[in-house]
Amino acid sequence: MQTITIVEDEQDIREELTILLESSGYNVNAITDFRDVDKQIFELHSDLVLLDVNLPEEDGYTICRKIRKSLQTPIIFITSLNTPMDELKALSLGGDDYITKPYNIPVMMARINRLLLRNQSTQEDTIEVKGSIVHVLKSTIEYEGKTEELTKNELKILTCLARKPGEIVSRADIIEYLWDTQVYIDDNTLSVNITRLREKLDNLGLENLIQTKRGMGYKI
Repeated sequence: MQTITIVEDEQDIREELTILLESSGYNVNAITDFRDVDKQIFELHSDLVLLDVNLPEEDGYTICRKIRKSLQTPIIFITSLNTPMDELKALSLGGDDYITKPYNIPVMMARINRLLLRNQSTQEDTIEVKGSIVHVLKSTIEYEGKTEELTKNELKILTCLARKPGEIVSRADIIEYLWDTQVYIDDNTLSVNITRLREKLDNLGLENLIQTKRGMGYKI
């Protein structure tokens, strides 16, 4: 289970975020002592940090700068500061995303999920999928001694689904995930890539690995 650390001094918002994230299946660390926040984050080994800017001791910008000296943990700023210069400063210091308050809950959760998926994809060399092995760095899938090469789009689609086994992933979520990782893809292109990916999986003997849920999306 992935862990998210919340750095937010407003108790109501901190508690709301904690409930939302825990109900979505994440472990949550909520920091309440705002001295040496960067050191606390180093010790918590979280998968993602939600960071406010206006904090009692050091501001979020300073904390982000300190974290980036030794950690590449994804950081999402969640703040009431809503000017382009504020966002530019946050991203320039190493923030991965910037969400302004009051936040839209479904959009915020989608951004958190995509960022965690993207970060996970950069850390894993292989993914096991029902007896097969996806070699991320080689962009191949291996099953029972046979191997198929995957295009960049096919690899991204397969890993997006493989990291949520048993869950339905909507077409829109797949497209947004691919766009977020700088791979342009539209709805028609997604259909073509899914078809080609299925042909390669069939060649390996992995028929019906990707299931279509009509009107909902796909799942493995």
